[in-house]
Amino acid sequence: MAKNAKATAVTAPKPSLAKRVRNMSDTNLLLTITITVFVLMYLSAILFLGSGFLKPQMFLNILNENAALIILSCAMSLVMITGGIDISVGTMTALVCMSCAVHLDYKGGNVFTALLIALAIGVGYGLVQGYLVAYLNIQPFIVSLAGMFFAKGATTIVNATQFNVENAQFQALKSKRIYVPGLGSTNKHGIYIPAYVEIGVIVALLVVIGLFVFLRWTKMGRSFYAVGGNAANASLLGINVKLTKFTAHMMCSVIASIGGFVYFMHVGSGSPSHAAGAEMNAIASSIIGGTMLSGGVGNIAGTFFGVLSLSTIKNIVSALGFDEAWWTNITVAAMLCLFLVIQSIVLKRKTNK
Repeated sequence: MAKNAKATAVTAPKPSLAKRVRNMSDTNLLLTITITVFVLMYLSAILFLGSGFLKPQMFLNILNENAALIILSCAMSLVMITGGIDISVGTMTALVCMSCAVHLDYKGGNVFTALLIALAIGVGYGLVQGYLVAYLNIQPFIVSLAGMFFAKGATTIVNATQFNVENAQFQALKSKRIYVPGLGSTNKHGIYIPAYVEIGVIVALLVVIGLFVFLRWTKMGRSFYAVGGNAANASLLGINVKLTKFTAHMMCSVIASIGGFVYFMHVGSGSPSHAAGAEMNAIASSIIGGTMLSGGVGNIAGTFFGVLSLSTIKNIVSALGFDEAWWTNITVAAMLCLFLVIQSIVLKRKTNK
């Protein structure tokens, strides 16, 4: 009897694609759009700009060049999800680079103590900026603007000139490569070139995975979304809004200091001009990745693909022969406007719901 009932049961029709899109959360919808745009962009580059984009090392070079930006963008996304912002991450990176460089070459330090200095800078920034934003209710933009100017001045005080680090231990770490088996290629002379990534890429991927898990499966991570969506409602639900905002800014600064050290390992020098404009690229990557400036919506995986999309469009513009800086800026601006329009449509969709 049960078998007959099971056999005659009518299978419920699968929902249409349009209905599934309507039922998606804002975060998942924006993530899907970001990944789709990146895949289409990269496939177009392969089809129309030659086989250079087809080589695995080309993609790995995007990761090598942007490992620090991935970390800075993830840090930025944390505060943006809570409805805040931090424009001091770029100049803080320069401060980390210069402080570590002076410590290694002029003070006889080692890599471990240099890393501790970088983390100490991040903790200091997090404590001050987090307290001012969360407990004194000062606007995050104003607080981080002050932090940006402070880092600029402090970097020059530490050392006003650019120099390359010659510390042997650091140079060994900087030149370390992690080879990826099976992804190498043969050059025109018939020599096999193995594919590789720098240590900074591994650090960046660990940060992405860690923050993805934190936001998705921890109580504090879910509180970030609640506070960014509506702080008053979050307070009524028993969420400590001030502590959540403080934690977001603290995590942002500490993670940004790690990004600064990764940037330092990549460039191998100290300079007051290091990472100029990195905060703007981090904000752009977060927005392209689906993080809303209004807060409450965002995904670390989307931020990762946002950085890849930003770097890919720059490579495409360069491959087309438009090497002038303004063409890259114009293209990035157009791409940013596109995703802001998409976010506006998603917000309207939420209002209609």
